[in-house]
Amino acid sequence: MTSSIGQSIEVLCNEQGLDRDMVIEAMKEAVKAAARKQFRTQDKTGDSIQVDWNSEEGMIEISVQKTVVEEVENESAELSLADAIEMAGDEIEVGDMLLIPLPQEEMGRIAAQTAKQILVQKVREAIREKVYDEYIDRKGELINGSVKRFERGDMIVDLGNNLEAIVPKKEQSRGEMWSQGERIRVVIIDVSKEQRGQQVICSRAAADLLKRLFEMEVPEIYDETVVIKSCVREPGDRAKIAVTSNEKDVDPVGACVGMKGSRVQSIIKELRGEKIDIIEWSDEPSVFAANALSPAKVSQVRITDINNRDMEVIVSEDQLSLAIGKKGQNVRLAARLVGWDIKIVSEELLKAEVAKQMGRMMAAGEAVPITALEVVNAAQAEALSEKGIEDVEALAGASVDDLVDTLDVSLDEAESILSAAKAIVAAKNEGEELEGAVEEQTEASQEEDEVVEEPVSELPEVVEEAEVAETEPEAESETETVENEDEGQTDDKE
Repeated sequence: MTSSIGQSIEVLCNEQGLDRDMVIEAMKEAVKAAARKQFRTQDKTGDSIQVDWNSEEGMIEISVQKTVVEEVENESAELSLADAIEMAGDEIEVGDMLLIPLPQEEMGRIAAQTAKQILVQKVREAIREKVYDEYIDRKGELINGSVKRFERGDMIVDLGNNLEAIVPKKEQSRGEMWSQGERIRVVIIDVSKEQRGQQVICSRAAADLLKRLFEMEVPEIYDETVVIKSCVREPGDRAKIAVTSNEKDVDPVGACVGMKGSRVQSIIKELRGEKIDIIEWSDEPSVFAANALSPAKVSQVRITDINNRDMEVIVSEDQLSLAIGKKGQNVRLAARLVGWDIKIVSEELLKAEVAKQMGRMMAAGEAVPITALEVVNAAQAEALSEKGIEDVEALAGASVDDLVDTLDVSLDEAESILSAAKAIVAAKNEGEELEGAVEEQTEASQEEDEVVEEPVSELPEVVEEAEVAETEPEAESETETVENEDEGQTDDKE
């Protein structure tokens, strides 16, 4: 070991950014462990061996501690008084402790190799600890790197400074293809302390990636004029992000879209064509849900269970497939964005169900008022009442021209009102027909029961008649046979 050790320590500290005192302590521990292994025949415990760093000469010094005694019994831990006086002078007395230098040349190749392995391990642990301390507070941060290689589906990204990050297969966006050496942006999701593998774990599929990209592209988000409330993704397919503004004069959606869509288009390009819906956030769940189902237009939102966070969203028939989305993707993302369970209901089916209920009421003899129809407002109901039309059944009998003149509405609106009333009357008729069919079936069943329950005493007479009917033909046949025989005998006589 020479003064070149000091130079090596300086180079290592500069390259890895390590603390010099930490590296020296690691080296001292490594050399001490190697010395214990080398001199274990003389000192089984090795506790008497000491290692020091000579900063002036830049080298390691190894020594063994021995006790001065009159008569030596253990050479590895004791030193005679005569030898001690010869080495340190006349002031030495029995019981004093002396540090005796050990020749470093005697450590040998095996001991030196042990020291090297221990030193490398200590330095590696120090580097990993440094990386952990540096990146643990950067979770969720967007960083740049380059694709270095691929390992069993995982992508290794070079972050520079001899640091590698890993993007696991499950954290990669579907449909993205990367080549070795290509520049890439990833977001840090975790930092590990494990001794094997890459410490920094990154993602291309996390929602934080979308948030960081919007922060970079939209200055209003960076200065917190516009705030991202929530964000959900199905990587590679579609994403929804909810934003709101802290200032009334700033449109949050317009700020994120940019002039002619320039801002959002750059993010879509970065995500390799992933569709992005920018939603205006609202603290009212029903309004937020209606916005979240964009681009579908919602007719009505009803909260069915506030404790379990369930709601029904009513849409027209032409908006039903758009609200649900491909394989339910749109409503699934909207439910995750809002945090409520959303059930999509067709407006036409709901109206048909309401019409059936009103039809049952009419079939039961109850008059359904005109105000029960959603298409008729209070003023129109009053105008119809003045014309003598006070219930739905009377309204269904009116003509379109009468409704146009009475209500002063367009022809389409009058037809809509009339069709709603006729639907309820039709539902009533269906209910009456169904009840009539049920009554007929009930009467038929009762008649069958009466036929089956005839008196048992009449059965023997029927049986006797059947037996007589069966025996009579046989008697006739016997008579015919006898007659034939008589005729035959007469012929023979003749």
